[in-house]
Amino acid sequence: MRPANFALLALFVALPAAAQDPERGRLLYETSCLSCHYERIHKRDAAHSRIVTRAGLRAEVVERAALTGRPFTREDIDDIVEYLDRSHYKLVK
Repeated sequence: MRPANFALLALFVALPAAAQDPERGRLLYETSCLSCHYERIHKRDAAHSRIVTRAGLRAEVVERAALTGRPFTREDIDDIVEYLDRSHYKLVK
């Protein structure tokens, strides 16, 4: 991982800033994330998923967001994580 990506990851892995908006997260996900992968990537069974905790999901979203070149805010990340957790992962908070 490049140093800039690591710094971004460290910044965003901290606790969420405020209440999350899963509908806004869905819109951000659909407009920013689906161009690189399909939703089926999230449909792996628990034994084959890299995502097993909410913190792990957040770290993965931060890392992938950095690859888009788009300047995501902390709120953007929070909302995408909330959407993905509710729609696919259903992790314990």
